[in-house]
Amino acid sequence: MKTLVVCSGGLDSVSLAHMVAAEHELTRLVSFDYGQRHRKELAFAAEAAGRLGVPHHLIDMRGIGAALTGSALTDDLDVPDGHYAEETMRVTVVPNRNAIMLAIAFGIAAANGDQAVATAVHGGDHFIYPDCRPAFTNAFNAMQAAALDGYADVHLFTPFVDRDKAAIVTAGARHATPFARTWSCYKGGDLHCGRCGTCVERREAFDLAGVSDPTTYADADFWRHAIAAKGAA
Repeated sequence: MKTLVVCSGGLDSVSLAHMVAAEHELTRLVSFDYGQRHRKELAFAAEAAGRLGVPHHLIDMRGIGAALTGSALTDDLDVPDGHYAEETMRVTVVPNRNAIMLAIAFGIAAANGDQAVATAVHGGDHFIYPDCRPAFTNAFNAMQAAALDGYADVHLFTPFVDRDKAAIVTAGARHATPFARTWSCYKGGDLHCGRCGTCVERREAFDLAGVSDPTTYADADFWRHAIAAKGAA
């Protein structure tokens, strides 16, 4: 199956790219610059494309991102610390982000004869991001079938949509993903902060998967306190 992977440069999407390269026919990586404060992730996506020997398409969505206001990922708002599932992480929602990106990715796939668009949405995203849930991905797949009817046959591939991030780490390790060459932290500093929701979730996923985490965190122990606080809530 000729498959395009939507790749942010994060652990999830880079692991997916390595999995697709091993199990299908990886054709290209597509990334989006929507003005995210952690846009350093895009360099890791470009690196992954080079490593896997496929083209990297970087789509400039900064004009659109500037209009999708109110998110800590694009505006001058503090990225909250703590476990990813906490209510406070809703400030990281960029409305319709995945829907917009996937629509563009499907157009690129159709124009290039690809058969699938793969995205690494997973079960841990369901709390907060409506465009990561199975109801959305199923409806989007049906919408694109209608949008491309008679022109192209492209399917949405979401192997992790009903699984957790630990399953992604397991799959990534199985396909020799260089986890140190991925970026998750929403704060975009020199190191992963170790405190924001994505850092806590990342560190917990390695622990649950029983895989050594090569990431250097500015605060390497906070994740344990965040998990304990979640359990006590």
